[in-house]
Amino acid sequence: MEIFREITPLTQNDCFTLFSRHKDNFDFPLHTHEEFELNLILNAKNAKRVVGDHVGQIGSMELVFVGPNLPHAWFTDECKSKHIHEVTIQFHRDLLDEKFLRRKQLSLVYAMFEKSFSGILFSGETVERISPRILALSKKTGFDSVLELLSILHDLSASRNMIALSSSVFNNNITHNSRRIEKVLEYLNKNFDKEVGLSEAARIANMTEVSFSRFFKNKTGHTFIGTLNEIRIGQATRMLIETTHGIAEIAYNCGFNNISNFNRIFKKRKGYTPKEFREKFAGTRIFI
Repeated sequence: MEIFREITPLTQNDCFTLFSRHKDNFDFPLHTHEEFELNLILNAKNAKRVVGDHVGQIGSMELVFVGPNLPHAWFTDECKSKHIHEVTIQFHRDLLDEKFLRRKQLSLVYAMFEKSFSGILFSGETVERISPRILALSKKTGFDSVLELLSILHDLSASRNMIALSSSVFNNNITHNSRRIEKVLEYLNKNFDKEVGLSEAARIANMTEVSFSRFFKNKTGHTFIGTLNEIRIGQATRMLIETTHGIAEIAYNCGFNNISNFNRIFKKRKGYTPKEFREKFAGTRIFI
């Protein structure tokens, strides 16, 4: 099965995003992304769960925590419900600094994050206890919402009967661990709406273009232009959700000088045209 790489609309200024949907089927493909994801699913008995090399059938409610770059998806399969409720929380892998997580008071949270690279299924008892708080999270704002998310993660880390879903060797967890790459990515995130070329990125990294191109692909697993397009598409998805700007205006504001090229890349990366994406997802996601 082909694995789709999702580009989330989170920016470096966000702590997390919460995505709530009521639907009658699952239609998002098997995919990966760089962010951690906590997924609560209600009223979807007999749907199929795929996490890494794990495949299983779900009950009427479930809560799964998925680490970065771990393939995952839910499929309608034998589910007959027309009232599925899915709440997805995504946050950057550096939301909590590793040095902070290694403090003894956060040892359980750190251990849970490590386990999430194989995917974690929480017990039914835990889901019943935590799900009302996840459902209410969208009603909180600002710092209160961040504190509540951290509290939810802490309580989940202390819960019993967690089940690891995928084999530990399945996850291809790519980390670049390079200050040069960090500087380039920081530049791209600030200047995605401008003309950005390989020569400028190579200059920032203090390397020749040929050496930088090879270095970037080796460290990140992706080409420079592919990464730039992903950042631009991520910004475009956010604008489609949060604003009423026209699609052409969004394309140009995100650094695409050709609307046809924007539509083609967006459809390839997101699985929908920009118009379809706006119609399907606008008004269902909040950013904190």
